[in-house]
Amino acid sequence: MPTQVNQGLATLSDQLILAAVLLYLAAMIGFALELAFGRARTAAAAVATRRELVGARAGGGGGDVGDDEASADAAGDTAEGGSRTEPEPAAWAVRAGGVAVVLTWIAWAGHLAGILTRGLAADRWPWGNMYEFVVALCFAAVTTFLVVLVRRPIRFLGAFVTVTAALGLGFAVLFLHVQAGPVMPALHSYWIAIHVSAAIAASGLFTLAGVCAILYLIRRDGRPSVLPARADLERIAHSAIVIAFPIWTFAVIAGALWADRAWGRYWGWDPKEVWSFITWIVYAAYLHARATAGWRGKAAIIVSLVAFACLLFNLIGVNIFLSGLHSYADVPR
Repeated sequence: MPTQVNQGLATLSDQLILAAVLLYLAAMIGFALELAFGRARTAAAAVATRRELVGARAGGGGGDVGDDEASADAAGDTAEGGSRTEPEPAAWAVRAGGVAVVLTWIAWAGHLAGILTRGLAADRWPWGNMYEFVVALCFAAVTTFLVVLVRRPIRFLGAFVTVTAALGLGFAVLFLHVQAGPVMPALHSYWIAIHVSAAIAASGLFTLAGVCAILYLIRRDGRPSVLPARADLERIAHSAIVIAFPIWTFAVIAGALWADRAWGRYWGWDPKEVWSFITWIVYAAYLHARATAGWRGKAAIIVSLVAFACLLFNLIGVNIFLSGLHSYADVPR
């Protein structure tokens, strides 16, 4: 019998997702204001910070050498057109960044509630079609950002993560939205909670790495910038990929086990299976090149972006442009 859909909860889910889009946009504005006016990052500012650290460690004595080195660096920065002194960051901009964090958490809670009410409305796991998967993917990306933010100072990524989430949700609402309802029999399995959840979690981490990689290419070391140094961006991207890769590996293996249960074979070279494997290979190549060949900097970042492009095509493009056994995404035509 077809599952009875709770239209009230389905409507509430749609409204919560729309509210999350607006809140993410508001948070993005706050993060952008802090990035532009409250977090000035120039070479001269870095020298000033280094001088303060040297002085603190020396306890007022024995810090002459460090101060001389910092002064020499500052002189070099001045010769390049920098300034030895930086104006204090605007207090209102710093407060805007704090408000943006609060708004992001509120949007995250609304986003989560939208996913849960969608699942309760249809009485199933809420990622049975492309609309639900993209909504969950955006949620995973924001969750990754917020979890890392608790442990590391990555607030500078807030504007880019929230605008990515808002655009992703907006795309899902405008072009992928379908009414909550039952799914095909193959998806009525506990494997959807295992396989798809792992894919979503890994994709959220890969998305954070992809954002850092794009910012790495935008950033120019040696020039005044509101972004952190390229080395910091590369470090964050690499850490996210290191965590995400084994999760994605598990998702691929779990997908093969589910395929055997649903279709009687572990691997059939379906387009989704092929592109999942291609994505795995390119990310593996990135990690291998970085660990064994010592690839660093732009070359490694470009490989990670190629892998991220494969991931996006696998998650979205395959369901839209290719047909196969995974063509159950209910993409509106």
